[in-house]
Amino acid sequence: MTFEVTLRQLRAFITVLECGSFSVAADTMHLSQAALSGLVKELESRLGVRLLDRNTRSVGASVVGKAFEPMVRRVLADLDEALESVSNLKALRRGLVRVAAPETLSCTLLPELVAGYSERHPGVEIRFDDVPIEQVLANLHNGSSDIGFGPAGVLTDDAIQAHLIRIDPLWAALRPDDPLATGKPVSWKDLRERPLINYMPNLATNVLSNVPSRRHPEQIVPVHRVNTALSLLRVRPGYVICPSMARSLVEGFGLVFVPLCQPAVSWRIALFTRARAALSPAVESFLDYALEAAQVDEAARAPAVRPAVARSRRGLG
Repeated sequence: MTFEVTLRQLRAFITVLECGSFSVAADTMHLSQAALSGLVKELESRLGVRLLDRNTRSVGASVVGKAFEPMVRRVLADLDEALESVSNLKALRRGLVRVAAPETLSCTLLPELVAGYSERHPGVEIRFDDVPIEQVLANLHNGSSDIGFGPAGVLTDDAIQAHLIRIDPLWAALRPDDPLATGKPVSWKDLRERPLINYMPNLATNVLSNVPSRRHPEQIVPVHRVNTALSLLRVRPGYVICPSMARSLVEGFGLVFVPLCQPAVSWRIALFTRARAALSPAVESFLDYALEAAQVDEAARAPAVRPAVARSRRGLG
């Protein structure tokens, strides 16, 4: 059996019990005494029982009212908790953002971005997943990630939106004993006879398609992770291609990092997410923060980046 009762009726019942008086309870709820009395009578009528014992001097719970009171308090407390939780989510005092990105970005762009957002919104939890770009997109589709990062141009449908956040030139990591490790730019022609230790998926489409075939590397050594590629370069001849933002990562392996030119090729980095209407307040705020940070970064890097971009035949997509 379903009883149609309202929250105002339940609150009126509890307020009368707490105040011990209809007149005091009416003042507390900013109602007339007649309106408050009507709410209680409606509740009793719909339940078919008397909840309050009234006399000229006092009012208290009936036998049924005493049994009903703790259940009503629990319902109202659960509602208040739910409303407070929604308020906290809206005000970003609580929330969860699940971020996924491939290793190259996990080691470079993401730590600073996540740290900056967490400083601004310490109540929002950021869960980070370091996975290949294919898994980044899969996580967004199946709902296990809210925000993804990776190379632009990898989307195959309209379910996910892409926001271009950075255009970064590709550089070459070299061993310190390599004759080309002078700090000056090197060309694809200069590197042609050295093995390219490659961790990038779709290298032929995304990178080498921008380079004349006569300057392609004669040998490619495939690996799956950028850290593996850089570790391998420490102990064998060759070179590794990385976006320029990976300088600290490359130099952390004791390697030399130099610009790669003739032609210069840029790595286009995108942020991926579902439509804004499907985002929680925390995820939407992280998206806005990341786009804002990208604008600030672009403005700071503009003098150095624009010439390199202008020289690129076309960006890496």
